[in-house]
Amino acid sequence: MTKPSLPDLLHAAVTAVGGTERPGQVAMAEAVAEAIDDNTHRLIQAGTGTGKSLGYLVPALAHGERVVVATATLALQRQLVERDLPRTVEALHPQLRRRPQFAMLKGRSNYLCLHRLHEGAPQDEEEGLFDQFEAAAPTSKLGQDLLRLRDWADETETGDRDDLTPGVSDKAWSQISVSSRECLGATKCAYGAECFAEAARERAKLADVVVTNHALLAIDAIEGAPVLPQHEVLIVDEAHELVSRVTGVATGELTPGQVNRAVKRAAKLVDEKTADSLQTAAESFERVMELALPGRLEEIPEDLGYALMSLRDAARNVISAIGATRDKSVQDEDAVRKQALAAVETVHAVAERITNGSEFDVVWYERHDRFGATLRVAPLSVSGLLREKLFEDRSVVLTSATLKLGGDFNGVAASLGLSPEGVAADDAPVWQGLDVGSPFDYPKQGILYVAKHLATPGREGTRGDMMDELAELIEAAGGRTLGLFSSMRGAKAAAEELRGRLDHPILLQGEETLGELIKAFAADPKTCLFGTLSLWQGVDVPGPSCQLVIMDRIPFPRPDDPLMSARQKSVEEHGGNGFMAVAATHAALLMAQGAGRLVRASGDRGVVAVLDPRLATARYGSFLRATLPDFWYTTDRNQVRRSLAAIDAAARADGA
Repeated sequence: MTKPSLPDLLHAAVTAVGGTERPGQVAMAEAVAEAIDDNTHRLIQAGTGTGKSLGYLVPALAHGERVVVATATLALQRQLVERDLPRTVEALHPQLRRRPQFAMLKGRSNYLCLHRLHEGAPQDEEEGLFDQFEAAAPTSKLGQDLLRLRDWADETETGDRDDLTPGVSDKAWSQISVSSRECLGATKCAYGAECFAEAARERAKLADVVVTNHALLAIDAIEGAPVLPQHEVLIVDEAHELVSRVTGVATGELTPGQVNRAVKRAAKLVDEKTADSLQTAAESFERVMELALPGRLEEIPEDLGYALMSLRDAARNVISAIGATRDKSVQDEDAVRKQALAAVETVHAVAERITNGSEFDVVWYERHDRFGATLRVAPLSVSGLLREKLFEDRSVVLTSATLKLGGDFNGVAASLGLSPEGVAADDAPVWQGLDVGSPFDYPKQGILYVAKHLATPGREGTRGDMMDELAELIEAAGGRTLGLFSSMRGAKAAAEELRGRLDHPILLQGEETLGELIKAFAADPKTCLFGTLSLWQGVDVPGPSCQLVIMDRIPFPRPDDPLMSARQKSVEEHGGNGFMAVAATHAALLMAQGAGRLVRASGDRGVVAVLDPRLATARYGSFLRATLPDFWYTTDRNQVRRSLAAIDAAARADGA
């Protein structure tokens, strides 16, 4: 039988999902197929509207080897599993003569735990062991959530939190879920045979395509114990997010509250002397944390060092003691023991890591008005880890709408531990980059406007001239504005000021769930939506409701961000340009994502307005502009107002 051709397969898949074949999608599919066949690596930039999901799914399914697809967002995981994969598998079946299986796999805490549901969560000592469903007042939000979870447990087939609609609070979910460390294990658990997390793992073992998230991919790489099934091809979608997700998984933290909970959970399982030593260490740590000031700790202060060593040693003794004793008087002893061990092991691991003082770690204090101080430790870089763990023994394809920063792939490649393109290095995998472009005609569909006449934004204080500019642009656009702010304080200040000045409704992130805000914004073209980080990447509103995207300033990391400033300093110490490698790259990525909110379909028209003159005047401005879509560029404020008014008039003439 002749092997079906890739163009024929792609055509069948695109027709099945009701899409349109695009040259960029074909180029992407060919590059993915080549990488899989040659067991090589690709970085592929595919602009919005390319249809990149099918661009990698079709060659992956055609190849026949097991593929893991890792994405950053829940929305894309759902799209793949509920829409793209079922339709594509059916569409390819007549030519492939097989129906590849697919499955979703997440971390254990994403699945309902039947043991926790039926036996109750082991609680801190003063509360005793209790049935959380009885304890929470049925009239309270928590009580209602828990009762709904109990009903849902009888009907759900997956136990996956994301299949529960509407969702519940983190507090409610924590009552019926466990981390991998707290899990008893299928063989020891009375509910092991019905376990949702175990069932998901079994489905993944049998699947040809496993859809997962960046965090689980990071856990698989960092922990050494395989979580994902053996696979020959790894496709990382939304790959611009990978470094920050891996950094998040590799970050440890300690708080007095967390340490005290570990003490209480362990106290009932060990002798008084062992428990007292952990209690004393916890008190000493709490005293140090009361005086903690936010910022990086280049050297560990003596009092903190002493408190951490005491915590480490006392936690180690508790772990040994818990492992050596049994106490049948404790109800549901295995679960209590497992939860206590998990809590104490986390304290021990973080205290030991900071005490060991690796030059490759950054340690800092954070302080929150409500929760007090937190001690954090994160890797200075994850590039070495990714180079070593990501690219071994499999073909890797990384794709996103934003991988070329400043005009090439080398910035993103360096963050992944790769050498510059075309440069051979002993320990670095060879890779190729491909930009398949976008189906959109950016110079005709959009304008990039930089408000060059405004004052350079300072760190503090309101910007009166910026508020006036913002108000005038929104008026010219007739609403239809997505306001992307570099801080929540900036977004709130703008919303308060403009609600008093304009007739247009202004929605503010945080005043309602993100999903509801986006729905309301899309439904009424006169409405504006203001917010911060998750809006820069999470809004997909094609059509006339979003014709003006405003960025209040270039989103550089805060100068006092301990991890970013440490990374910048490290680059400089090695002879590089720390500002360009870290701060400018961070800003470029966010700006490219933010600008990508404007044109989501071939009929979209509009303006991206950056209210920060540095994009036009600073030396790094050209690097940032080269990362953005190729919009028509202007600094003429009158021209942009005329253009916005014309776009608004055309939309109103069409009834929007």
